[in-house]
Amino acid sequence: MQLTQASELVEQIKKEISKAVIGQKKVVEETLIALIAGGNVLIEGVPGLGKTLLVKALARTFDGEFSRIQFTPDLMPADVTGHVMFDMKSQKFNIRKGPVFTNLLLADEINRAPAKTQAALLEVMQEQQVTIEGKTFKTPLPFMTLATQNPLEQEGTYPLPEAQLDRFLLKIFIDYPSEQEEVDMIHSVTDNKVGGQLSVSQINAVANAETVIGLQQLAANIDVDREVMKYAVRIVRATREWQGLSIGAGPRGSISLIRASRAMALINSHNYVTPDDIKQVALPVLRHRVALSPEMELEGYTTDHLIEGILNKMEAPRQ
Repeated sequence: MQLTQASELVEQIKKEISKAVIGQKKVVEETLIALIAGGNVLIEGVPGLGKTLLVKALARTFDGEFSRIQFTPDLMPADVTGHVMFDMKSQKFNIRKGPVFTNLLLADEINRAPAKTQAALLEVMQEQQVTIEGKTFKTPLPFMTLATQNPLEQEGTYPLPEAQLDRFLLKIFIDYPSEQEEVDMIHSVTDNKVGGQLSVSQINAVANAETVIGLQQLAANIDVDREVMKYAVRIVRATREWQGLSIGAGPRGSISLIRASRAMALINSHNYVTPDDIKQVALPVLRHRVALSPEMELEGYTTDHLIEGILNKMEAPRQ
């Protein structure tokens, strides 16, 4: 596959998703960046903004499998990964695979499950395999987890620790649609339809699993000049000593920034990564890897404010 073809295919995927997901263009693009980079995403937003719909629509564009897990305080690791069952008929133990054996996994409200269950999912995300009773089973490829959390409700939640947050390639914010987008959405849902759900039936498959794997391999081979790589590392290292940040991003932040910027370059039809590609992905790559100092939190700042400050001050290499 040529770079131009790949870029056109991504545009086709976006076009198909837009048939079901009204607006949210930035969210769709960032989700595709994660898919092309072979990473996982954490989506933060209040309920009812179309997170499940987005995953269903994306899976349909490449004929992929889709699973959803509703995380709750009583969810066990075996409910996520799978377990062994004794079959009375055959008098044998059988492996029952869990919902993680899919292409796109929606882990809804991940912060509602205890740490042990969260860790089971994060292991699958990292290794793309599950061990059940000593046997290792690979997940289908491509594999991607989209975990969601509600930013408002803290009661009865188990916040993800920094080390686990670091496993997500991107953290995406999904916000309310604009007034016109909300009108279009309501029209689409209520016009000649029973019930209150948007459908993905009108979405056509424009690729398959092998094509997506091809996109991932193409992105992985996009050239990154050494000076551009140094620029990415300088941005990440600056978070460790920037005034107002109590925790900076580790080396995984630098790796993720390059991985995501390669995917961004593919979408932009570049055969090499530019400083602008890095700037475009820096916020979703770094916002969950840093923490504000208490004083900055009290003053109403966000991690995005400070990362933008770093990007504005950091001199980019000349092309």
